[in-house]
Amino acid sequence: MPSRQQITIAVVGLGRMGKRHVHTLLHRVSNAKVVAVCTTDPNEIAWAKSNPEYQSYGIQVFGDYQKMISMPGLQAVWVSTSTDVHASQTIAAIEKDLHVLCEKPLSTDLDECQRVIDAANAKPQLKVMAGFSRRFDASYRDAANKVLTENVVGAPFLVRSQTCDLLDNTGFFVRYAKKNGGIMVDCAIHDIDLTLWFLSSPIPKACWGTGSLQHHPELAEAKDVDNAIGIVEFWGGKMAYYYCSRTQSVGHDVCTEITGTAGKIGVNVVPRANNVVISDKIGVRHQVQEEYWQRFEYAFTTEANEFIDSILDDKPVPLPLEGGMKVMQIARALQDALLTGEVVRFDEQGRRLEGKVADRSRL
Repeated sequence: MPSRQQITIAVVGLGRMGKRHVHTLLHRVSNAKVVAVCTTDPNEIAWAKSNPEYQSYGIQVFGDYQKMISMPGLQAVWVSTSTDVHASQTIAAIEKDLHVLCEKPLSTDLDECQRVIDAANAKPQLKVMAGFSRRFDASYRDAANKVLTENVVGAPFLVRSQTCDLLDNTGFFVRYAKKNGGIMVDCAIHDIDLTLWFLSSPIPKACWGTGSLQHHPELAEAKDVDNAIGIVEFWGGKMAYYYCSRTQSVGHDVCTEITGTAGKIGVNVVPRANNVVISDKIGVRHQVQEEYWQRFEYAFTTEANEFIDSILDDKPVPLPLEGGMKVMQIARALQDALLTGEVVRFDEQGRRLEGKVADRSRL
């Protein structure tokens, strides 16, 4: 059987995630061919240029994004930079007639999100997708099938979900806080997306939240917290509860519960790195993954393959961009509620109702 065409793709951003995406595309996505990478960080440029694997695959290294997306023969871009440049880099790639997979979120600014959507809609021949990796995880897909197709829990009405990262003492989260839109946007965004999936795109009615600084008092300068709780009430009696933390001591603790009128389904409620269990005089215990990548590594592989397939087969991308906008509307409302102490409300069409101006001196 003849092999399928390969899509030439470039990755912008060579932080931890960008490097991992390059590795995934090289070794687990047979229909993708990585031809270039781009970063503005001098250390990352030096690392990439001296990387034997990149050299063996003939990967070009750029320090200028516009030059990279102008290279002849390029077909697609994976945007894996900091959130503050997601929108501008995605739009620039679209204007060059390139397919784009942009890491979540499209932007922390809703107007910018809309500009990305408008740019993509103006060129429907292009495949443009926001990356919400948990939708590609085998366990979450199995849970979705049981909830939405097999009706195992009856009518779902409540999602309890959390994203808790291992306590970071390197300063990474503190440095990143000024660019990521706040803890509700950065940590809860996947949980919000899962809620929209499991509750069949409910319309938000009210959002409120609270948070505190337990380990990183320096985050106060960025008007952010390291632990937060958000609650969303949806029209029609559905609800969601989120816990976000940057200070989990045990490891990367991500779990979701979906409750319905006839039962409940849990995903990764007791996190574990593998099936090894130690039993000794201390007790019975197991290890937990240290970070997000270890839990969702294969979800990223599935995401990459399905994105490339949408280009090759000229079919819709797995996740439409408009879903990313609705996620961000809720995430922004939760972040504003966290900062102001006020409930943020929406009308029955999902339009945000204007309330008090955010009092950012609260934190």
